[in-house]
Amino acid sequence: MMIKHGDDVEMSTEEASGGQKRGIVRYVLAISLFLALVAMSIIWITGAALAPDNPTPAPSESVSNPAEPPAGLDSQPGRQPAPANQTQ
Repeated sequence: MMIKHGDDVEMSTEEASGGQKRGIVRYVLAISLFLALVAMSIIWITGAALAPDNPTPAPSESVSNPAEPPAGLDSQPGRQPAPANQTQ
């Protein structure tokens, strides 16, 4: 019930918000969170169950030789590279 005291107005929270406080949003959020968790779990479990145990990589994906270091860099750290223009 709205009560007026001069310029001050006192009202309940229900009157101030313009609606009822039933807490439905809380239930919608809780149910949505639960359904999202169930959906993600189903996707994860079925993906793990249907995946091959040990997939064989395609030949284009396999690496038999490690990548070579860029020119000018030594593959062994700590070793000084020999000068390029030195004759013996």
